[in-house]
Amino acid sequence: MIRDKRTVFIVSLIFLISFGAFAQKSKSQLQKEKQESLKKIEETARILTETGKQKKNSLGELAALNQRVRQQESLIKSIQNEISLLNSDINQKSEIISALEDDLTNLKKEYATMLFSSQKASGKLNKLMFIFSSTSFDQLLMRLKYMEQYSAARKDQAEVITRVQSILSDQVKETQNIKDEKSALLSDQLKENHQLASLKQKQNTLVKSLEKQEKQLKTELEQTRKAVAKLDKLISDIIKEELARAAREAEASKNTKKVEAAVAMSATFEGNKTKFSWPASGFISQKFGRQNHPVLKRIVLQNDGINIQTKQNEKVKAIFEGEVRAVAFIPSIGNSVIISHGDYFTVYSGLKDVLVNKGQKVNTNQEIGQVLTNADGISELRFQIRKNTAPVDPEQWLKN
Repeated sequence: MIRDKRTVFIVSLIFLISFGAFAQKSKSQLQKEKQESLKKIEETARILTETGKQKKNSLGELAALNQRVRQQESLIKSIQNEISLLNSDINQKSEIISALEDDLTNLKKEYATMLFSSQKASGKLNKLMFIFSSTSFDQLLMRLKYMEQYSAARKDQAEVITRVQSILSDQVKETQNIKDEKSALLSDQLKENHQLASLKQKQNTLVKSLEKQEKQLKTELEQTRKAVAKLDKLISDIIKEELARAAREAEASKNTKKVEAAVAMSATFEGNKTKFSWPASGFISQKFGRQNHPVLKRIVLQNDGINIQTKQNEKVKAIFEGEVRAVAFIPSIGNSVIISHGDYFTVYSGLKDVLVNKGQKVNTNQEIGQVLTNADGISELRFQIRKNTAPVDPEQWLKN
């Protein structure tokens, strides 16, 4: 029975250590997520401040505020997940404490019974009578061995009780520390909820203000659409020209090595899907494809790439090595750089300064220019990835 108790104790100890390590890992992941959320919030808050300085009540300010609300909701969710983990940890430890208390009670009862039995046979005379009343030498040896084992058993039982008491004490302390940590998190959550309510109020106020500027917004939207149409036509024409040139070279078989290099680069580009670094820091202010206008009802926007709203003078970097196929300027959008990567092309538009030239080879993460800040104070990069002439969603190619 003592051996069984010792086995249960060891198994329980292993469980405690394993559970603690697992919980710590999960807690560590949640804390890392929370720190990343706080870092993104700081960056978006800076973008929001910069955008609001130039012109109040702009679409750029709304985009930054929308992103800020999403990030605040994400932070609160992260705190809630951490609180849930702590609740689970507290419940688990409460169960362990309860089980240890039961074990301790049973162990003490057993030990008391052993002590009582020991006291009954404590006298030297009783022990000697017990030993020498043996009917054979073998029985004598067996009784001597029994007395030794009985003494050892009492010692083991006392040690087990001491260990369980020590573990129980540690578990109580840890549980109290977790409860204190949970209390601090609940306080943080309350503060962040107030912050979220304030942000949503600003968001609603801004939307109502922009709705009153419907005529102006429609005029600006039409101007942007015309500029984007020019940009898309320019991109398509340049890519078609590049593809036609490559096809002529392949047909003539004069540049076999060049064709093979382009094929290899295309394969490498595809192999890095989801691994590319962002061309600029910030957040996606307009996604790929068709989306509803953030303010104007029944207006749908079409985007062949993504828009990344960022800080003023943000550096723009090539996401992969390649060759600059064109540098062009479109009024109201700014400069654009088109880089070929075999069958793939990346397009960086909305630059004020360009640091590369047509025909130049560029490396991964090489700076190619700086983002333009428009009259509304919005610093926004228009980024596209195309396979031949077909646009693909850049968000699916960049790192999360």
